[in-house]
Amino acid sequence: MQRQEALLDRAVDAANLGVSAAGDLSVWALFMHASLVVKIVMLGLLVCSVMVWAIILDKFITLRRINREATGFEDRFWSGGSLDDLYESDGAKPTNPMSAVFGAAMGEWRRSARIPGVDLVRGGVKERVDRAIGITITREMDRLRRWVIFLATVAPVAPFVGLFGTVWGIMHSFSSIAAEHNTNLSVVAPGISEALFATAIGLITAIPAYVAYNVISNSMDLFQDRLEGFGTEFAAILSRQSEERT
Repeated sequence: MQRQEALLDRAVDAANLGVSAAGDLSVWALFMHASLVVKIVMLGLLVCSVMVWAIILDKFITLRRINREATGFEDRFWSGGSLDDLYESDGAKPTNPMSAVFGAAMGEWRRSARIPGVDLVRGGVKERVDRAIGITITREMDRLRRWVIFLATVAPVAPFVGLFGTVWGIMHSFSSIAAEHNTNLSVVAPGISEALFATAIGLITAIPAYVAYNVISNSMDLFQDRLEGFGTEFAAILSRQSEERT
């Protein structure tokens, strides 16, 4: 009888331990039971995750907008209307990178054309126009790529930060074992759980950052090629008009 009661007590203890361990697997419980260092790691990773998603949404919305505006501008540009009128409506106060490239090139060409006695073909006008196009493209792309480097930084670093939390949590578990001289699951589980949770947050932060960085970088490279192609075509048009004026 006593042996049966002992086995029953062990079964009850095991059941209670299972309920306790299951309750400790909730996100809030894992965070609250974590050590201070692991909490700081988790909070830092969560802040980075929020920033990553904010950058992703901002860049996707921006890329969609500038491509739509570039298409509209190119339609107006190739419609056969006056370049001077297009400059007054779009180039003088550009609202998108494509019109900024047009405005920089057209503005430089118009200023050169107003110089008395200037040779538009051999007076260095083409070089100045090409330089204005190149500088404008670089400036616009630098502005578009702002904060993208944050994604490139978080993607490889976040897993290691999470791993640091993992190592610290396991060390905390070993310290608990040494202090209580007990290898029971109730002693080991909290530290192991918080350690694995820190790793999970690191991966949740890093994976979207890595994927988004590659997608956004590729989209921006394509848009830069689009700007450079338009700039080359427009520079050729201005060069042809310069020859027709001489």
